[in-house]
Amino acid sequence: MKLKIKHFIILISLLSVLIDGNTQVPEVYNNIFMDEDGSLYLDRGGRKIKGVDYPGGYTLNDMIGSPEGTETGIKFNFNDENFNGVLYYGLIHYSDSKHPTPVYFRTFTDIVNGQAEINLIPQMTGKYDMTGWQESGIGTLGYRVVNYYGELIYDGRITFTGTGPFEIGNTIIEGPFISLLSHENVTLWFRTSKIIQATIVINDQEIKDEKAVTFHQIEISGLTPDTEYAYTILYGGEDQTYSFRTAPVPGSRTPFTFSYTSDSRTGQGGGERSFYGVNYYIMRKILALSSQYQARFMQFTGDLINGYLTDKEKMDLQYSNWKRSIEAFAHYFPVYPTMGNHEALSHAFYDTLSHAVIEVDRFPFETESAEAVFGEHFVLPENGPESEDGAWYDPDPQKIDFPSYKENVFYYTYDNIGMVVLNSNYWYASKLAAYPHTSGNLHGYLMDKQLEWLGEVLDMFEKDENIDHVFVTQHTPAFPNGGHVNDDMWYNGRNDFRAFVSGKPVNKGIIERRDEYLDLLMNRSSKVIALLTGDEHNYNRMKITDTLELYPDMYFLKKINISRPLYQINNGAAGAPYYAQEKTPWSEAVKSFTTQTAVVFVHVHGKKVWMEVINPDTLEKIDETVLRE
Repeated sequence: MKLKIKHFIILISLLSVLIDGNTQVPEVYNNIFMDEDGSLYLDRGGRKIKGVDYPGGYTLNDMIGSPEGTETGIKFNFNDENFNGVLYYGLIHYSDSKHPTPVYFRTFTDIVNGQAEINLIPQMTGKYDMTGWQESGIGTLGYRVVNYYGELIYDGRITFTGTGPFEIGNTIIEGPFISLLSHENVTLWFRTSKIIQATIVINDQEIKDEKAVTFHQIEISGLTPDTEYAYTILYGGEDQTYSFRTAPVPGSRTPFTFSYTSDSRTGQGGGERSFYGVNYYIMRKILALSSQYQARFMQFTGDLINGYLTDKEKMDLQYSNWKRSIEAFAHYFPVYPTMGNHEALSHAFYDTLSHAVIEVDRFPFETESAEAVFGEHFVLPENGPESEDGAWYDPDPQKIDFPSYKENVFYYTYDNIGMVVLNSNYWYASKLAAYPHTSGNLHGYLMDKQLEWLGEVLDMFEKDENIDHVFVTQHTPAFPNGGHVNDDMWYNGRNDFRAFVSGKPVNKGIIERRDEYLDLLMNRSSKVIALLTGDEHNYNRMKITDTLELYPDMYFLKKINISRPLYQINNGAAGAPYYAQEKTPWSEAVKSFTTQTAVVFVHVHGKKVWMEVINPDTLEKIDETVLRE
């Protein structure tokens, strides 16, 4: 079935959201209850509004399928007899390219009633055996699943053994990826199709998994700073070799570059611009250009995927597609993603009277929340706050009531910079502004414990002699300029918007919270150089100064005193549908506004920092400016 976006929910049948009988509705919500049969409903003024699941779509497990070896090749079973489409395929040569990807064969095979078959013999023998599998008895195919409507669904990998008949071997189906890179440590992680105790060979040493697993996360320590290391992964008869470079010694002030962008969810134009939740086309170009610029890492701040789902398995597929889009280049340098509003995984309720879809962060929080599922898919620093538990609005200090900040709020350093990653869509209830009676957090609102943690980290960096420059990044702009003027940290100038906990509003509105946030960045810290944002699908930069008008008319609450300027660099131009510029009180400060796709390259040379902005599709330079002399 073709996937329908959530706004067409009124056209589809309603399905009950079934919850484990032992699961309780978290106390931080209100007016949400569970029937005797375990299904959720929302009480809205005495009316019982049942939970719904968004229908249609595909899952990662289905796309990996249940492949089997045959006498002449591989038979695929996508576990859905109603699924018809096309299967493209080609061999992957892991040793003739720095960035190995499938080279698709000259023909394809049909998917009929969820099944397809590839004949390795005689099709991919002789002059078409580019990997030497006939001699070695092992090879890997890349395959691309396309549905009946021509929509791209999944790029898979499958290793085969034998020369006929064939068997299915162990395959690295995700990765390897570089994470947690420092001047002396790195973590390598990847997924295999079968349980195995994998081995990494590096610096003439073999490092093995502690036990046989499918998700492999291997830390390597004792490395030399600013040094290139080759690494080889051994897994069941196959091997892959890549490399990474360790960071310099903290504070060495060695010149380096990093890249920044966000918002890569599905774009328009068909083909790889719409690869089941991801603008695959632009992301591959962004990563390729980052590689050419020798970026030491990439920061990617939110809206990786279409998201807004009620089914974890469908979200697994979209995250897998995003990881595939960066994979060939992320073998070599870290990519640090974080959450935006489109990473939402929700319990949803459809009001047949108003036709409203009301959503809250999915629970149980420890396994089903948007935060938990995001954390399952990435390996990121775990130095952030615990959760919003312990805040004054916590309904029960004796137990955990909120989702975790683990791996979605954190900081990391590289040489003389610190990067602070925030989550401005934590515990997100997408319709809270219109329907606060469920409780939840607002799009763009930073809650108390996260803000408290930010102040502590900025204080730490302020005292750190090795850190000259600090960047803070969150998905939503403090000052929206095109596409989200009606929300983000502005809400058309209405301060009454705020989070609700257990049916009660928190005590600070969105503009008050924005000012508290800016006070930390601009007055409490002297090192924060720029706020990196997305959400709005355009690129622009602005300089926040004490001369700008930052408030709506008739604003009588306390206003912030700005002690120094700060850049806001918005780059939500990684392929999502564009937003044009809108009029705001600070429009005069907005420079170099464009709806073209863009990647920001920040060059750090000791105390000097400047940036270039490049269109990855045309290689045109969009903007260039000095951020700090």
